[in-house]
Amino acid sequence: MRTAHQDVHPGKRHGRAPLATLATTVAAALALVLGVAPPGAQAQTPPNDGKDVILNLFQWTWDAVAAECTSEIGPAGFGYVQVSPPAEHVPGDAWWTSYQPVSYQIESKLGTRAEFAAMVSTCHDAGVEVIADAVVNHMAGADSAGYGVAGSPYAEDSFPMYSGWDFNDCRSDISNYQDRWEVQHCRLVALQDLRTSSTYVRETIAAYLDDLVSLGVAGFRIDAAKHVPAADLEAIKAAMDHSDVYWVHEVIGAAGEPVQPSEYLGSGDSHEFDYARELKHAFDANIASLRYVGDGKLPSDRAGVFVSNHDTERNGESMSYQWGAKYTLANVFLLSWPYGSPTVYSGYTFSDYDAGAPGATSDSVPDAECSSGAWTCEQRWTEVQGMVGFHNTVGSAGVTRWWDDGGNHVAYGRGSAGYVTINNNSWDVTRTYATDLPAGEYCDVVAAADCSVTRTVAGDGTFTATVPAYGAVALHVGATSGPGSVTPQGDVDVAVEATTTWGQDVRIVGSRPELGSWDPASGVVLSADGYPVWTGTVDLPAGASFEYKYVKVDGGDVVWESGGNRTATVGADGSLALDDTWRS
Repeated sequence: MRTAHQDVHPGKRHGRAPLATLATTVAAALALVLGVAPPGAQAQTPPNDGKDVILNLFQWTWDAVAAECTSEIGPAGFGYVQVSPPAEHVPGDAWWTSYQPVSYQIESKLGTRAEFAAMVSTCHDAGVEVIADAVVNHMAGADSAGYGVAGSPYAEDSFPMYSGWDFNDCRSDISNYQDRWEVQHCRLVALQDLRTSSTYVRETIAAYLDDLVSLGVAGFRIDAAKHVPAADLEAIKAAMDHSDVYWVHEVIGAAGEPVQPSEYLGSGDSHEFDYARELKHAFDANIASLRYVGDGKLPSDRAGVFVSNHDTERNGESMSYQWGAKYTLANVFLLSWPYGSPTVYSGYTFSDYDAGAPGATSDSVPDAECSSGAWTCEQRWTEVQGMVGFHNTVGSAGVTRWWDDGGNHVAYGRGSAGYVTINNNSWDVTRTYATDLPAGEYCDVVAAADCSVTRTVAGDGTFTATVPAYGAVALHVGATSGPGSVTPQGDVDVAVEATTTWGQDVRIVGSRPELGSWDPASGVVLSADGYPVWTGTVDLPAGASFEYKYVKVDGGDVVWESGGNRTATVGADGSLALDDTWRS
């Protein structure tokens, strides 16, 4: 039997796990009602210097990822890059061999441990953090035996770190996806199912994840999370030395199934597969319906969203690069609509479901080559790069001035920081749009990367444009052109009440370079003229979202205020006043 990592049973979806304890369940439910994360959970992709868009580079080698971080990913404004599973796996040129672990050595057909560590460091230097795909539900297929790509021997009940008693007693494949116990204790397409209720198994997985964190990994996509009880995943995370690291769970929930994505919010976010399904339906029929795309789904701050991923592009559950211009428009929507934490997917062309990366052999993959046409390289598309900048600029601004024609032409603003219109028709549309943007000359960020295409917003906030068939227009206050442009560089007024000892000064530091990029030595020193209120100003661009805290500095001694990072967004006119009190 082929042991591909896929949903092969009709109606199968990855999803949830059994309820842990009554206390845990009640706490999680109460947290959802209150709109906060359950105890111990890390909610939403944490902004990396104000950037939270994830790029999923599927089956890219570590060396290729490192080069791309420096040349494209960092400059484009992505906050994170998600990489394929780094553990040793079975040999084979099919993509799914990466999802059949043999050991937890960081040695795979995508590169060595040293190359992985160098990639993480290089990406970090480029301003991009790394999220690793983590396979923790299972090991290699129970009907196979041999040697992993790093030379480790394995057989059905024999792996370098596991023996027969480390696997669940059910030795048959899942056949009934309406049976919670079977989904979470039997084999997923003949893969050896780990006994994640075992302390030893939990601690072994936790040690593997901690090892990756020691190499600089910032978070994990938990593969096949539906097949692991939610309580077991919470216990695994609690066993980690770095239990505060970000997790997002692959939980392919479906209506009527006993396992659902919301069960997993106790240890991280969950992917919202219904979002991708709804995008596929809308761009095939009527995109005006996308106004309600977040209704009935996970809370926005706990949902990972995407247009496509490596599973859904193959099984037809979502759109894919094969949809052409409509797929591009769906990515424009993904990066402009304020629901969930967006991941842009970048893979390769294929005609065979099992096909591995271009040129793959049983134990190696060539570096991705975007100029070959075999790799899709969405991260280099003008539209995607322009919309990553749009997403970073508009921040948390709400939707304003929604308009639609009842069918396949929509337009909407993101407060006074941005505006987008999408034409999912086979003909051009000329229209005047009403926005809340300040008057000025704006770059159309989906039309050109060099601001060679501009749109003029009048004093009343309107502009007229011809939107191409299956095209879009996107404007934001971070991308303007010429002397008529208005991207105000505002003076942010800062005031914080803080008592100090002789010799101390108070500074504001934060996630932007203007705030020292979290380096107290480079923070903005505030004036004590109104002591105990310390005041000052910071020049920040209009629409910029950022995190910040206050520090007390005396020579080389630094004292940080307590609590989590503060957050703020500069107004579209460049104005913002911070009025805070030091947190002891």
